Amino acid sequence: MTAAALSVPRPRWWRSRTVRRFTRNKLAMVGVILILGLTLACFVGPYLLPFDELFIDLRARFAPPGTGAHIFGTDPLGRDIAARLFQAGQISLLVGFFAMLMSTVVGTVVGVVAGYTGGWLGAALMRVVDAFLSFPSIFLLLALAAFVNPSPIMITIIIAVTSWMEVARIVEAEVRSLRDRDFVMAARMLGLSKTQIMFRELLPNVIGPIIVAATLTVARAILLEAYISFLGYGIQPPLPSWGNMLNGAQQYLDKAPWLAIVPGVAITMAVAGFNFIGDGLRDALDARSDQR
Repeated sequence: MTAAALSVPRPRWWRSRTVRRFTRNKLAMVGVILILGLTLACFVGPYLLPFDELFIDLRARFAPPGTGAHIFGTDPLGRDIAARLFQAGQISLLVGFFAMLMSTVVGTVVGVVAGYTGGWLGAALMRVVDAFLSFPSIFLLLALAAFVNPSPIMITIIIAVTSWMEVARIVEAEVRSLRDRDFVMAARMLGLSKTQIMFRELLPNVIGPIIVAATLTVARAILLEAYISFLGYGIQPPLPSWGNMLNGAQQYLDKAPWLAIVPGVAITMAVAGFNFIGDGLRDALDARSDQR
C-alpha cells in the first residue's frame, strides 16, 4: 500500500470545525447578512438609482421617504438621500477596511518583534505602545485631523495611526507565550534567523487573535470616521459621509427626522455587523468552545 493511499484527505475549509462553529453562531450570521447587505447596497445601489449624490432639485426639498423615486427622501437641497447614503457607505467601508489593514500590519509587526526579542528592544516598543495608549484616542484623532487635509486617504491614515496599539498588545502577549515552545527551540537549532522564526514560525500561530482584532478594528474605524466627520474634521461636503450627513441633519430633526435616522441606522448596522462577526470569529477560533 502506497503512502498516498495511507494519507488521510484533509476536509475542505468550509467543512472545518472552525467554519461550523462560526455558522452555528446566530449573531455572527446576522452580522454577515448585515455587512453583505450594506456592501451590496453601497456598491451596486448607485447604479440602480436615477439620481447621483450631487444632483440638486430644489423643487423636491425635504421630500419624505417613499416620495417618487426618492426611496429615503431628499435633503434641504433636494439631493437624493439614498444616493448620498450609498456613496457615503462606499467611503466609510473603504476607510474602515484600509485603516484596519494598515493598523493590523503595523500592530502585528510591532507585537511580533516586541514579543519575541524581549529585552530592551521589546520594552522600548511596548513603552511606545503605552505612550500612544496614554492619550485618549478620540482627542489624538481630532488633534491630527485638525492639521491635515481631510481627504479620505488622510482620514484613513489618521485612524490607522490611532488604532494599531491594541493589535500590538494582543500579538505581543501571544508571541511572548509561544517563544519558548519546543517548535521555536527546534527552529533555532535548525539555524533559522530571528526574522524567519518570527514571521514563519510564530506569526502563523497567532493569526486567530489577529483576525478577530482586525474585524473589530473595522467597526471602530467606521465609527471614528463618522465621529470626526460629524464634528467637521473629517470628510468635507459636498463629498458625503455618514458622519457629515448626521451633522447636516442636526437643525432639521423636528422638520425632517429621516435626514438623521437614515445615516444613523446605516452606522449602527455597519458597526453592529462587524462586532457580531468579530465575536463569532473569536468563539469559532477558540478550541475550547468545543468543550462547552
